[in-house]
Amino acid sequence: MVFKPQQFHEENPVIAEEFPAEATLEQRVADALAISDGLDATELTVVAEGGDILLGGYISSRAEIDRAVEIALAVAGVEKVTVQMQAPGRP
Repeated sequence: MVFKPQQFHEENPVIAEEFPAEATLEQRVADALAISDGLDATELTVVAEGGDILLGGYISSRAEIDRAVEIALAVAGVEKVTVQMQAPGRP
């Protein structure tokens, strides 16, 4: 079997991160949640779409959900936070 280098109309392909600003915002929010006091963020997920943040996963109490939203809103660039987290005793 012979492998040939890929050609894209005689040009090398350009590979770029598809949404670099959103990836950076997700990382900043995740970092803020990870180092915050009064919150166990080990089971949380962070997804950014523009300036909107979706927080998902499991958390131990309603107070921690409120704390996670407060922390996310404090990160520069976050405009809105949507919560899809579950605390014990809540569906």
